[in-house]
Amino acid sequence: MNVIKVSDISVTRAMPVCDALGLLDKVGTGILLLTGADGAFERTVTDGDLRRLLLKKGDLRAPLAALETIDSVVIDERCGRRDALALMNQHCINHLPVVDQARRVIGLLERREIDEQILLSTPHLGEAERAFVDQAFRTNWVAPLGPNVDAFERELAELVGARHATALSSGTAAIHVALRLLGVGPGDTVFCSSLTFAASANPIVYQGAEPVFIDSDDVSWNMSPAALGRALRWAAEAGRLPKAVIVVNLYGQSADMDALQALCDQYGVPIVEDAAESLGARYKGRASGTLGKMGIYSFNGNKIITTSGGGMLLIDDPALIRRAVFLATQARDPAPHYEHSEIGYNYRMSNILAGVGRGQLQVLGERVAARRAVFERYRSALAGVPALRWMPEPEWSFSTRWLSACTIDPAHTALTSADLIRGLAAEMIEARPVWKPMHLQPVFAHCRYFAHGEASVSDRLFAQGVCLPSGSNMPAASLERVIAAIARVFGVQPAVQPGVQPA
Repeated sequence: MNVIKVSDISVTRAMPVCDALGLLDKVGTGILLLTGADGAFERTVTDGDLRRLLLKKGDLRAPLAALETIDSVVIDERCGRRDALALMNQHCINHLPVVDQARRVIGLLERREIDEQILLSTPHLGEAERAFVDQAFRTNWVAPLGPNVDAFERELAELVGARHATALSSGTAAIHVALRLLGVGPGDTVFCSSLTFAASANPIVYQGAEPVFIDSDDVSWNMSPAALGRALRWAAEAGRLPKAVIVVNLYGQSADMDALQALCDQYGVPIVEDAAESLGARYKGRASGTLGKMGIYSFNGNKIITTSGGGMLLIDDPALIRRAVFLATQARDPAPHYEHSEIGYNYRMSNILAGVGRGQLQVLGERVAARRAVFERYRSALAGVPALRWMPEPEWSFSTRWLSACTIDPAHTALTSADLIRGLAAEMIEARPVWKPMHLQPVFAHCRYFAHGEASVSDRLFAQGVCLPSGSNMPAASLERVIAAIARVFGVQPAVQPGVQPA
């Protein structure tokens, strides 16, 4: 916790009222700490206490000895910020002395300093977005089409090296349209990474198809080529090859696409690359999201860049991209009236949100660099915690570190990921488990699953994994506060970064 220097605000009963008033004015805390001869805390002293004492004694030189003994509210040093804030709310106070087991004050908490939650990944807006949005308002282009949409699609495609892109309402919508383009329907199967968010798999069910889930490997935490190979052999023997394989790039890192693509090519199965979490990442120098037959990005509020809500579908085939736009625009036939020969969707992105995306795209490189720096600070500062195992980055990968993720090795500690998450929550710091694998979700409990080996890697990563606050706009002091809180959970001292005040 960030605390005020105790020695600056500590007084004894021998101090005259006038000196106490002068000190109170100098430190500006609104409160002093009265301690006994043994250094133990007795009570807090406010401006009101001093004025009442002055009225009673009528002498500015009167000592504080005449102050009544009261039972001031304190908090034990082992308690967290959330407990401290609850005490402040309960007693309607804004300052709270922190005491050790000998009741010596070791700090003073202020509401304004502790009433601040550190979130996992918050939107990070810049300066350019407003100009594009204002342009949309000035020109009255507020519908799900317009110059910002066209430019956002073109600029993103150029940035990642894709031939075509279409801006949609979400990454989920992009996956859904991709499956529709591939002809996925009732009775079909689609293979999908198990260690992912439900949005990767839900569109399979939208199409009436059956998901088959594939485990991760330890190399990248993404789809295991070994598991995919077994699943494809099983499917070929059963005469039920999947219509597609959805490969998810987890937490800003690409899967081993060459190995996965070789397997899919062997069986003639297309890959939909779910790069919702990995815009800005690279695989062997190539942009994540451009490596499958189709790729998708997400611009949800917690992603590395955001349009509030939105997604993008990347396709090299011009005929397929035209059909994607058709399906995403309610599948309206070319006619002077509203004519529909098949079912479509209201999936297009608005011109206003595309304006936000254009501004965000200009700072993508900065956002990636900032998140990678957050990850490296965690890893260096907590190098003295052998139980922490950080998400690997293979030599062929350039990860954005969208979320800083690690696992807790039970061989080095009895603490669990749940213990760490609870410990951080007590300090008003948001942390989350690694994604719960799809094959463990009740809604998909009936689906087939292929593990990496004898034991499931995804199950272990979920059981041991933690995602830490990773925002590109997280202040350095907040990052150090998270690091200090993690270190306290494990009972170690973090490595101090030069020029940064320890939390």
